Amino acid sequence: MALDGIVVSNIADDINRVCAGGRITRIYQPEKDTVVLSVKNRGQEKRIHISANASFPLVYIKDSQQANPLTAPNFCMFLRKHIQGGILIEVRQPGLERILEFRISHLNELGDPSEKLLIAEMMGKYSNIIFTSTDYTILESIKHVSSNVSSVREVLPGRKYFIPDTMHKCDPLSAGREEFISNVFSKPLPAAKAVYTSFTGISPIIAEEICFRAGVDSGSSTAALASSDKERMADEFAGIIDSIKAGSFSPAIVYENGIPVEFSSVTLSLYGDLDTAPCGSASQMLERFYSTRESVIRIKQKSTDIRKTVTNAITRCTHKLDLQEKQLKDTEKRDKYRVYGEMINTWGYGIEEGADKLVCNNYYTDEEITVPLDPALTPHDNAVRYFEKYNKLKRTFEAVTVQLEESRNELAHLRSIEQSLNTSEDENDLDQIRQELVKSGYIKKHAGQGPAGRQGKKKQQKQRSKAAPMHYISSDGFDIYVGKNNIQNEELTFEFAGPDDWWFHAKKSPGSHVIVKTSGKELPDRVYEEAASLAAHYSANAGSGRAEIDYIQRKYLKKAPGAPAGFVIYHKNYSMTADTDISVLTKAD
Repeated sequence: MALDGIVVSNIADDINRVCAGGRITRIYQPEKDTVVLSVKNRGQEKRIHISANASFPLVYIKDSQQANPLTAPNFCMFLRKHIQGGILIEVRQPGLERILEFRISHLNELGDPSEKLLIAEMMGKYSNIIFTSTDYTILESIKHVSSNVSSVREVLPGRKYFIPDTMHKCDPLSAGREEFISNVFSKPLPAAKAVYTSFTGISPIIAEEICFRAGVDSGSSTAALASSDKERMADEFAGIIDSIKAGSFSPAIVYENGIPVEFSSVTLSLYGDLDTAPCGSASQMLERFYSTRESVIRIKQKSTDIRKTVTNAITRCTHKLDLQEKQLKDTEKRDKYRVYGEMINTWGYGIEEGADKLVCNNYYTDEEITVPLDPALTPHDNAVRYFEKYNKLKRTFEAVTVQLEESRNELAHLRSIEQSLNTSEDENDLDQIRQELVKSGYIKKHAGQGPAGRQGKKKQQKQRSKAAPMHYISSDGFDIYVGKNNIQNEELTFEFAGPDDWWFHAKKSPGSHVIVKTSGKELPDRVYEEAASLAAHYSANAGSGRAEIDYIQRKYLKKAPGAPAGFVIYHKNYSMTADTDISVLTKAD
């Protein structure tokens, strides 16, 4: 993912279309590296979010308002003094740089019209927000950069602002066909790298897209490409640049298994096998991408301790299962010892003293059998020894068979919890998983989780009430619910679902319970397919693209006696193979 020059151009286009000509009514600085301009234009108020965060530098139109400090920081006060109440004339992008210049008209101290520039640089750790005069003299910046920090450029009041040319790249907006060919194919590099190292604002993903559209292997050396390959790449590059000049953008987010993995203002054909969600604007795309991704990252971070507990338990259980299976395999020879003992008792009268074997007829198979003997023991003692071995292995077999079943059930339970962690959306879901682990003995119960302290118990009950299954609407308007963990699966199936509602689950695999509410109606075939896709998508088989799904009416399900939450028994089920793609379904709020 990359906030490249094309996305920045799309952002400039959005802001000019919505905010140009508007009045800056308020200026906030909610974070040390973030400024928000509230602009009122044509009766509507929009907030322009400008961030110089080293990890997520962004500029976009934001609808929601952040909490602000009681005392405004110095940079915020400086901006309020100069441009609050001013008019946002336009937003410009120099070349295809990751830079936006906000041109603002205001009245100076004498009441005369004046202009200033607020420059947002979105360049990773070098990101900054710089306030200058129209001749690019720096008046103030959100981050001061002295010569001790950067030998390339100082960012301090009184210094001249300029864009440092450290990469010696060309401006793609002014580059012609011949310039593209001469710049790209003169470099002994892989095709994609040659493109993005030659032009400003072109990210690696756009370079990959150019190669993909041209049918060229992005990893191939430029020296190995045929003339026709070079011509096609030049054509695709020109097509993208023409779209940017015309203001024709296609902002969209690419998802893999429900997680946003990429965004761009250019259609990314190379991700044709993943889900792509178009967005109405670049601002909507950025806000949705980073908020969703931030949520996913936050949940992963908060679930680290739980995931570690579950992973360790799975490792221990798997090791125990391997040992038990080996023990069970060792008991397979128990019947052989029983037969040996019986053969000695039957034919032992003919055994000579000191014999080391008995060759006789096995009346079970009517074949000759050789029974090893201990010459130091009598035939009777040899028989007793074999019967003792048989009984010991028989007892081991019976005990290990029970233990093996318990271990398999435990592993299935842990795998289901592991899958629940992948499905969790918020902290309340994690709270339910933690409760399940406490109940199962994998996590020790802390004081706040016990019966002592009525307030803590009420707080936990309140948190549990917030955690709810996912709710989807089918193409035919039927409500479909998806459990996110075993506790939700249990409640969804045995408390929420009616007897005639339909239940879906991945066959012999950890996954979510999916319930389709029928409301007394006959379900169209398409609803079965969509519900099955949800069961496949929210299962351990999601990565395979397809999964076999069992489905049955709720009234034919029974809770497995003594089993953990979410485990059921059924017999009269139907089965189908379903796709994991759920893009046609609408997730309800």
